[in-house]
Amino acid sequence: MGLLRLPQWGKVAPAEGVVPWLVVDGNGQPVEPIRRFLTDFVARDNRTGSIRSYAYVLLRWWRWLRVVEVEWDHATSEETRDLVLWLQQAPKERVSARTISAATAGKVNPRTRKQYLDDRYKPRTIRHSNAVLRSFYEFWLETGEGPVINPVPLARPGRRAHAHHNPLERHTAEGRIRYNPRLPKRRPREMPDEGWNSFFAGLRSDRDRAIVSLAVSNGARAAELLGVCGADLNWGEQLVRVVRKGTGAEQWLPASPDAFMWIRLYLAALGETPGLREPLWWTLRRRDRGDGLRRHPLNYEALRAVFRRVNALLETNWTMHDLRHTAALRMARDQHLTLKDVQVILGHAHLSTTADVYLWEEDEAVVRRVATHLADRQHRPEQPAEPLALGYDSSDLSVLFGGFQP
Repeated sequence: MGLLRLPQWGKVAPAEGVVPWLVVDGNGQPVEPIRRFLTDFVARDNRTGSIRSYAYVLLRWWRWLRVVEVEWDHATSEETRDLVLWLQQAPKERVSARTISAATAGKVNPRTRKQYLDDRYKPRTIRHSNAVLRSFYEFWLETGEGPVINPVPLARPGRRAHAHHNPLERHTAEGRIRYNPRLPKRRPREMPDEGWNSFFAGLRSDRDRAIVSLAVSNGARAAELLGVCGADLNWGEQLVRVVRKGTGAEQWLPASPDAFMWIRLYLAALGETPGLREPLWWTLRRRDRGDGLRRHPLNYEALRAVFRRVNALLETNWTMHDLRHTAALRMARDQHLTLKDVQVILGHAHLSTTADVYLWEEDEAVVRRVATHLADRQHRPEQPAEPLALGYDSSDLSVLFGGFQP
């Protein structure tokens, strides 16, 4: 199964009009079933990045159907099952072969204790693929076209969600897709203080120091920080306004005094203050991209290049998202902050998400506390038994309380 190779048929291409990304065939023509689905997907107010992600999943599905020689509207759960099995065994398709990263792929960095990315599809990728395909066929079932039965079945069809739910317990997710792999429990990747100091010292510019200082102080995501404009800084209150991923809601977040100090130094070195509606972050070098020699807004790839340079210097594999985890864990351990405070700052929709991800402790700390507890019990002096009240018999109380006497 893992030896199968998908044909290089079609591609995901940018498009003009309502749908920003389309799957086109070998002749450059849009694949009509996918185009109609993505049109409906756009109408449900989904972001451009999500549309592109769905398009790539559907392109892979179309390529898989060509391998197994099944039309899209005749697909069954067998095709879905076989695709999941293939994804679990096959290597990822790469545009170009690995060079420098070939020596570290899949290994654990001894400094950060984080695993490098490998060439295998992760459980989250497979679950995302299943979710996209199920929603695609749900759309066509609603229109009365496509297969009679969704080829991406649920694990327990025909049962109402939470039918026998205990009201004293919290709701858990139901309707799990049958072929979804289980997700391993992962701890958030925190950057220790010495690691942060080394990383910060490896940065080359005040701009980079300002960005990472903001990220580690309030846990904002990379895309949220890159979208900050001149009007999104409140110098007096030391707040920064971001547009939240997913909801698109604006939110003012506190930032450390150090972060605003580095922003001020960055703007002084830049030599110009961005306008209220202009991006705050700009490239340090001027480049000619057909519109003259000038600076350009900093994008995600340029920010990744900053991390690549520092990681190469320190032999680490830190990412921008590690700063979000670091900020969250620092706040979660602060006795002056509640878990609700952490949830609001991180922008989580549910308090349970914050608790599940960030309420954990190092095994070493737990072991030390339990060892102290056992040692205290070993050396704790026995307390004399309190005298029984008049009228109670000690043997009766022993039977009643199972050998324990209050």
